[in-house]
Amino acid sequence: MNTHYPHLGSPIQIGGLTFKNRIFNAPMAPPDFGPDSALTNNNMAYYDLRAKGGAALVTVSEGIVHMATGRSHTKQLALDNPLILPSLANTARTIHNHNCYASIELSHGGKYAGSRTQDDSGKAMTRYGPVDETLESGAVIREMPEELIYEIAESFGKAAALAKQAGFDMVLLHAAHGWLLHQFMSPATNTRKDKWGGESHENRMRFPLLAIQKIREAAGARFPIEYRMSGAEHVTGGYGVEEGVRIAKSIDGKVDLIHVSAGVHENHDAFIITHPSMFVPHGSNVHLAAEIKKHVKTPVATVGGLNDPGQMEEIIASGQADVVELARQLLADPSFPSKALNGRQDDITKCCRCFTCFDNLLTTRVSRCALNPVIGRELDHQFAFPPTAPKKVVVVGGGPGGMMAALSAKARGHAVILFEKGARLGGQLLSEEFVPFKADLFAYALQQARRVAESGVDVRLNTAFKREMLEKIAPDALVIAVGASQIVPDIPGIGGSKVVGLEALHRKEPDVGQKVVILGGGLVGTESAVYLDSIGRDVTLVEMRGGYALDAAEMHKTGLELELRRNRVDLRLNTKAKAVTDRGLLCEDADGREILLEADTILLAAGMRPNAGIVEELRYSAPLTFAVGDCFKIGKVVDAVYGGYYGALDI
Repeated sequence: MNTHYPHLGSPIQIGGLTFKNRIFNAPMAPPDFGPDSALTNNNMAYYDLRAKGGAALVTVSEGIVHMATGRSHTKQLALDNPLILPSLANTARTIHNHNCYASIELSHGGKYAGSRTQDDSGKAMTRYGPVDETLESGAVIREMPEELIYEIAESFGKAAALAKQAGFDMVLLHAAHGWLLHQFMSPATNTRKDKWGGESHENRMRFPLLAIQKIREAAGARFPIEYRMSGAEHVTGGYGVEEGVRIAKSIDGKVDLIHVSAGVHENHDAFIITHPSMFVPHGSNVHLAAEIKKHVKTPVATVGGLNDPGQMEEIIASGQADVVELARQLLADPSFPSKALNGRQDDITKCCRCFTCFDNLLTTRVSRCALNPVIGRELDHQFAFPPTAPKKVVVVGGGPGGMMAALSAKARGHAVILFEKGARLGGQLLSEEFVPFKADLFAYALQQARRVAESGVDVRLNTAFKREMLEKIAPDALVIAVGASQIVPDIPGIGGSKVVGLEALHRKEPDVGQKVVILGGGLVGTESAVYLDSIGRDVTLVEMRGGYALDAAEMHKTGLELELRRNRVDLRLNTKAKAVTDRGLLCEDADGREILLEADTILLAAGMRPNAGIVEELRYSAPLTFAVGDCFKIGKVVDAVYGGYYGALDI
């Protein structure tokens, strides 16, 4: 029995397999596949990292069973192409190397196939769904003919057989999030008039049950099937948990694990329910699995925004689910299972749900995690980096970039001195201390500070670094991580007592009045507005551009949109600040009219400017000098973390 988390660490038998613990790696998009839609060495290293970290199961995503009609984007495997078999076999073996089972997701985009890709000829593919319809995008969807339903059902079986041949131990049948099988299961999207849909629940389940049957026929009765479903759709006209229970009861005993997720991907509001944002509690979807578990005998898995082993232990111990599935958390810390089950829970890097991973997948199709610089470079880390002779390294600045640089350099065997002018390490992340939805990011700052202390880095707090110190230390390398300063708009009255900087929020009770006007509607200003509104302030957000939080990741922006709809923030776009007066902020709207926004406090959030002067003062003062984080280029936490980590590898 595991002495730290006895329920989470206990084995479970599913479909004849005995899993060593209850932590499974849910499918998530890997680095881009090869041109033949086969797995590459980079993909294998991506999955290898999670298997090595102690998960009981790693699931490869995302396998398309019928590429001619089912592919929706480029990060999908062609499971109807037998030529990808070697790549599948090598991936399964890679996962098995770490006493971990391998699974693969079987999917089809249905009416969303072709939404982000074309066929090989460059011609947009014909898209099929349960019924004829035209999507909001203008895409024309054709009702899937019966012969194609049978053909695709067979393709699910053939894909499972290929996975089994390659050495995979089970498959995950994707029937959630608005993909093909979900489209047929949902009364909102399947209004067919034949035996494959309509008002009849049995008709709507006919296609998914046929797919299960074909997998059984092709891969064998004892080959495990995990069935991924949405416990509730969370869209207008969509089904709730009552229908989710009916769906689960229809597959009970026919599959080996019921994986209960939530939402419909193609609806942005529901997308961040499927992948919970930082604005909702951890485990916000667990109730769906818990309700379904009451009605079925098949083991049930839960997923969505989980990052705390104590909460996972309670989920299993209380019978809400039999398995917890993690995706983003195993990007932030692939060794989460091993750390939790071996009593190292304080060393776990917890996912802060910032959506950096999704932002990069959507914009560049590469993998990245704000808190883990190894993600996207897993293959590089399978081999030793070039050795180096020990050197003396000075790091100036104790924010996320400086701390990561110090840790990276120390791990390389260098003697490191870290100077921080403040009383604590953490930099701008310390400002998140009292913001509830940033609790995980603040915890990361504290954790990095603890790691720096435990690493043996010579930390010198309350010490403003001066160039003359270099003569005495004579470092071989100097890392400059001195951050940025707030931009102060050049308008009359800006220096008045009503005007405060972001430091006013760096306390349990913000140093602002009841009526707050925030000058600047970028990401920082918008998040500050949401926070201040949540604690009862009357907030007006002023932005001179036509949109707010334009620098936010797409999915995080969706979360912000939902919060702004729920609260009372007065959002003023296309509005330019002209002067600060005794009564508030005088502005000019898009029509050139002057308006006075009354305020007790005006909070500056007009952007940041790199502390370039300090960088230039220190440049060339050591044989190797480089800047990381905002003093190099204004960016996000991910830019500071990656800059510090990889910059130090050059020393």
